[in-house]
Amino acid sequence: MINYKKFDINDIEFLKSIIDEKRLIFGDKISEDYSHDELGGVENYPDALVKVTSTEEISKIMKYANENNIPVVVRGSGTGLVGACVPLYGGIMLETTLMNKILEIDEENLTVTVEPGVLLMELSKFVEEHDLFYPPDPGEKSATIAGNISTNAGGMRAVKYGVTRDYVRGLTIVLPTGEVMELGGKVVKNSSGYSIKDLIVGSEGTLGVITKAVLKLLTLPKKSISLLVPFENIEKAIDTVPKIIKSKAVPTAIEFMERNTILFAENYLGKKFPDTKSDAYILLTFDGNSKEQVEAEYEIVANLCLNEGAQDVFIVDTDERKASVWSARDVFLEAIKASTTELDECDVVVPRNRVAEFIKYTNEVAKELDVRMPSYGHAGDGNLHIYVCRDDMTEDVWQDKLSKAFDMMYKKAVEFNGLVSGEHGIGYAKRQYMFDQYGAAHIELMNNIKLAFDPKNILNPGKVCQ
Repeated sequence: MINYKKFDINDIEFLKSIIDEKRLIFGDKISEDYSHDELGGVENYPDALVKVTSTEEISKIMKYANENNIPVVVRGSGTGLVGACVPLYGGIMLETTLMNKILEIDEENLTVTVEPGVLLMELSKFVEEHDLFYPPDPGEKSATIAGNISTNAGGMRAVKYGVTRDYVRGLTIVLPTGEVMELGGKVVKNSSGYSIKDLIVGSEGTLGVITKAVLKLLTLPKKSISLLVPFENIEKAIDTVPKIIKSKAVPTAIEFMERNTILFAENYLGKKFPDTKSDAYILLTFDGNSKEQVEAEYEIVANLCLNEGAQDVFIVDTDERKASVWSARDVFLEAIKASTTELDECDVVVPRNRVAEFIKYTNEVAKELDVRMPSYGHAGDGNLHIYVCRDDMTEDVWQDKLSKAFDMMYKKAVEFNGLVSGEHGIGYAKRQYMFDQYGAAHIELMNNIKLAFDPKNILNPGKVCQ
């Protein structure tokens, strides 16, 4: 590991020379919020927090940091769950939330150009006002677009529309050396050498600093209807999913949830869910340009579910029902957090036909370790969110059971030809599990990519593959 320069008065004076002091915070004046991300688990403070506003500012800071061996970490809204934005070695934190302008909407090329700090919910609302649609739909709507790009966020609509990488047409990045690079653009096709842009997507802020993004849009579907389908148990619910995918219907989203998780959301929101009598549910959405098209698709799936043992099919077509169902789904993580003293998440992805087996296995793990492990996830793409809850355990007992639970679940995911993370990334917290899965040759290749971008290892050190 490189011996990083100790941050001192000279570094403070440099930052003051190029940044308005109102956007600079140093030492013990930095809020505790900047020492961790949404989930916690690993904490450390930066020496300096810089609220950047331009590519030029970032370029000057990166050039100075590179020349002086000062580590730099980039942070958006801090909604990550694996410690990717925690400044493990102190140094400079670049916060991008003030870079929050939507720069251009191009309705001829179906693109929108944004700064990194634009929030997902703001982008979605803006493009919909232009009768356009940005499909990636991760659960945390207050995340920044650059954060979504950095983790290749997926979300609920991935089963039909794909993930963030599928919608990134172009990027402006600042390299660790301070050099500014334009990658891709508004073109639809590109076979011009290695795709550096696609290396940046999903790199969790370890290869470059995103300062602008050109995103692909679609025309906004005119009609959307959801189905809430109760089943006797989670196995029956999830066993139905591959049959839905093989049907002629194409759902936008296929989510699974268990009764206990729904009850947490009810309690958290103080609002009733349409139905809580069954142990397991599938939530499906269908969209299209006509009521007839959407109805034809959901009728195929509704009949299929009933033939597979569904206890009922609730059509979620009124504004009241939509608000009830989707507001609950959107707060599952917050609701589970509110039910316990501390938690950590297993964000595995497995082949769709192994989802039911994996969830059944997690219930066995919970029973064996005597620990509470609520879950939900994207049944349509095999991405599962299993939460290990501390409740009233002592620190020693909690760490022991958490480690055992993760070891067991990640080992099972590998047995099922799955992967460590479906959408939340590796960051700091999941590195060892990725190392165990990929092996030396794979990790060496990743480290060599990091070395090519960042030979001094100053940008987000200690994350992902390092």
